Amino acid sequence: MKQQPAKLWLDAPEEHDYPAAFDYLELIMTPQEAKQKEIALQKAKVVFKKSKDIFRAGKLQLLPPENIHVKENLKKIKKGKKLSPILLVRMDGILIIADGFHRLCAAYYCSEDLVVPCKLV
Repeated sequence: MKQQPAKLWLDAPEEHDYPAAFDYLELIMTPQEAKQKEIALQKAKVVFKKSKDIFRAGKLQLLPPENIHVKENLKKIKKGKKLSPILLVRMDGILIIADGFHRLCAAYYCSEDLVVPCKLV
């Protein structure tokens, strides 16, 4: 199920992705720090990274394709619907996926070398 990155991704994250990132970040940092990261993500430019490298840097495990959210994103891909770029935060030498983990997993199932648009702070 290889897809061209331009056909798979929106040009920019959707507006609701930023509050979702804040909600997650607030669990691992103070609300003030999470708000600063959310604002920084909104201002950041989109960069492109390989899905396998994001997993390695984040020390994350791939969710199975049967996971309900991964499955939903895979269905979107098959229907030709574009996914929102993912939001990443560096913290203490670890990469945190503030929003878009399930989209990243779905992209990985397309190709581990798939280039993923991200905002990174």
